[in-house]
Amino acid sequence: MTAEDNAATFRRWFEEGCSRGNVDLADELYAPDYVTHSVEPDFPPTLEGLKMFIRALREGLPDLNCPVEEVVAEGDRVAGRITLRGMHSGTLFGIPATGKGVDVGVMVIARFDEAGKWVEDWASWDQLGMLRQLGVIPTPATA
Repeated sequence: MTAEDNAATFRRWFEEGCSRGNVDLADELYAPDYVTHSVEPDFPPTLEGLKMFIRALREGLPDLNCPVEEVVAEGDRVAGRITLRGMHSGTLFGIPATGKGVDVGVMVIARFDEAGKWVEDWASWDQLGMLRQLGVIPTPATA
């Protein structure tokens, strides 16, 4: 597969898997031995853990949208900037619904195998910013 093919798979996951909640798409796009190096404490670093994480996100943010803002692909790597947007109208990781919207930045670097399957990734997302947007953690006063 080409870098462009891998970038298309990356975009497809966030458009269909994350934004539309089609978590079973992961079975098609990801390698069975997929591993993430950015796992949340309550989720295994596996394909099943990824699906559990997206389901948990969508439980708290049922209208979750995950637009891919930017993608760079070279060789077997794809790096992307994604935004998580949604209204907190359900329980999100144990936090009762606040009725507030979130707009959270995410950076992902993914590695693909020769067959174009997503095999590994590293992600960083603004969890503190999300908690502040929900009002769970106060925003520091300006000096």
